Amino acid sequence: MSKDTSVLLEENRVFKPHYTVVEEAHIKNWEAELEKGKDHEKYWAEKAERFEWFRKWDKVLDDSNKPFYKWFVNGKINMTYNAVDRWLNTDKRNQVAILYVNERGDERKLTYYELYREVNRTANALKSLGIRKGDAVALYLPMCPELVISMLACAKIGAVHSVIYSGLSVGALVERLNDAMAKIIITADGTYRRGGVIELKPIVDEAILQCPTIETTVVVKHTDIDIEMSDISGREILFDKLIEGEGDRCDAEEMDAEDPLFILYTSGSTGKPKGVLHTTGGYMVGVASTLEMTFDIHNGDLWWCTADIGWITGHSYVVYGPLLLGTTTLIYEGAPDYPDPGVWWSIVEKYGVTKFYTAPTAIRHLMRFGDKHPKRYNLESLKILGTVGEPINPEAWMWYHKHIGREKCPIIDTWWQTETGMHLIAPLPVTPLKPGSVTKPLPGIEADVVDEKGEPVPLGKGGFLVIRKPWPAMFRTLFNDEERYIDVYWNQIPGGVYTAGDMARKDEDGYFWIQGRSDDVLNIAGHRVGTAEVESVFVAHPAVAEAAVIGKADPIKGEVIKAFLILKKGHKLNAALIEELKRHLRHELGPVAVIGEMVQVDRLPKTRSGKIMRRILRAREEGEDLGDTSTLEE
Repeated sequence: MSKDTSVLLEENRVFKPHYTVVEEAHIKNWEAELEKGKDHEKYWAEKAERFEWFRKWDKVLDDSNKPFYKWFVNGKINMTYNAVDRWLNTDKRNQVAILYVNERGDERKLTYYELYREVNRTANALKSLGIRKGDAVALYLPMCPELVISMLACAKIGAVHSVIYSGLSVGALVERLNDAMAKIIITADGTYRRGGVIELKPIVDEAILQCPTIETTVVVKHTDIDIEMSDISGREILFDKLIEGEGDRCDAEEMDAEDPLFILYTSGSTGKPKGVLHTTGGYMVGVASTLEMTFDIHNGDLWWCTADIGWITGHSYVVYGPLLLGTTTLIYEGAPDYPDPGVWWSIVEKYGVTKFYTAPTAIRHLMRFGDKHPKRYNLESLKILGTVGEPINPEAWMWYHKHIGREKCPIIDTWWQTETGMHLIAPLPVTPLKPGSVTKPLPGIEADVVDEKGEPVPLGKGGFLVIRKPWPAMFRTLFNDEERYIDVYWNQIPGGVYTAGDMARKDEDGYFWIQGRSDDVLNIAGHRVGTAEVESVFVAHPAVAEAAVIGKADPIKGEVIKAFLILKKGHKLNAALIEELKRHLRHELGPVAVIGEMVQVDRLPKTRSGKIMRRILRAREEGEDLGDTSTLEE
């Protein structure tokens, strides 16, 4: 760790909420809500009251064994009961809970009552296979209703689900299955992608040869390809056959608020993936409350978060958050630009999507095709837009605001992590917005920007982003690795604060600006410069579609910038454009932005959730081992 980061990029535009947004908002006074959240135990206790508890908690927060915090101590609850069962005696019983659509135009709808029945049949089937409370069940499935059903079935009976993104390789799958000690894996024959089918079962077949704890493979017949099933009795079974004849009633297991709900693996820069463990009560309260706050969920909303369920955004804001609020959640299986770059907007128009949440990398990708595709569709149903996964550069923010939001929709730029479980820093719909800023910590959250000694840095200066107080949906540990949990997240900076691993700054209005990962910071002539700022300036140039930058060793400056650029159609990285880009960067960022090299590339190394893996670029540049590449998009 070193001194604070230099702030090179200033963004002063402010966008006030459209009057229609203010009229509809649950929370009309943002500042008053932030004030309420200062008593954070009382605030989160009030949020928890909306749910049905089998036994109410004795204490909201137990912080006697830091950093192993406990929320809603001795409270008894069940996630699936609250996400599905409790809607049956309301007017939501016959409302669509899940709307599944794929790139072929197929659709499937499940009402809350139909979802209830399917979940119960699946839960009973899992019990027939010997699954009990606390057992781990691995889910290696495409974006399909059976994935949601299986997650909810596990939660209904107290099994711990571990969803593994269905694009991961055999080696990555083996590592996760063995670490979680999964007894069963539920997979599918394949998944639809760009007009074809990617097979999944052969990957599982190979992986389980190295996984001694796996007793049974359950296979969803999702596509029209032929599959081979094992001859060994009980080793493999089709999902439909498994649930055939199972009853559609199943009592919800009474779970302690601190009982595990799921393990989700996130890649580490080196070594094995981190098994992030989330528990039941606090996670439930956190994801539902934050979704309602940030996206102002109302009856009649059609919610679409484009994230894959295999990532935390999918867990929190495709599955659990929307269902806990009794809304309709849209699940899409397919690419954002197939069969053409207007496919997402066609879905928005066809189904009347009201709230839309996606990643900046997807927005930048679709920007490359211009505004002709969104112009083909009526997007008037959209009321609120959001972004997740990485900082959004102002250029992409403005395009999203203008061409998708029609300059009416607030953009909810959310900062959070797999480990946090829920949004921590984000605007509400009534918050005045600055393009590229995540605005302020949500009510009940206390965040800060500090130096390596834990001292707050001056406004406008960059430093390390930390969270000062615990929050309900926080992960409880790294599975099988408590030492790493303490060292990586709690021992990096003095003061008992949670260290996020991100660099940030606060402006004079108290708005937070994320500058990038702390291990992605450039050090140029003693100035620490966030990668996000430099990349934002590159993308603001009309020739550049996407950019990633790393530091390249320099004998005089220490480091200079090496930029990897995807250019828009019709542009080539010739000498003239290189000089133009250098002038552009110098004009926007000043003399600190020293460019050592620029290269044109067709693609950037990204995680399957769309985040640029700069450490891969650095490792390739320096001829070093690539480390954990299990989440690298092929």
